[in-house]
Amino acid sequence: MAISKRNKIQAEIDKARERLMEQQARLRELESKKTEAENMEIVDIVRGLSIPLDELAAALQSLKGGAIPAVPTSGQVDPKFRNRKREPEIAENNGENGNAENTNKEDETE
Repeated sequence: MAISKRNKIQAEIDKARERLMEQQARLRELESKKTEAENMEIVDIVRGLSIPLDELAAALQSLKGGAIPAVPTSGQVDPKFRNRKREPEIAENNGENGNAENTNKEDETE
């Protein structure tokens, strides 16, 4: 009876090791996919900067050193900056439109 109990335990150990190896393989696969996705993001960002290849190394070295280089761009503006810049203009226009609407309403009532 002790032999069969020991065999059952050994079978469970073998199953657990097999599942562990499968999970480790899955983990390695997921980590690899994550690294690949990060690399693609980096490539997309760098391509979006429109920096000539010969200037890219210097720009990256400047960033690594803590300096923010004046990187020439091809007229592209960061969308976040563009949106932030436009918000006050929209607010001003709404204010002007709101006043114009109020003025028109007052004219209609008179």
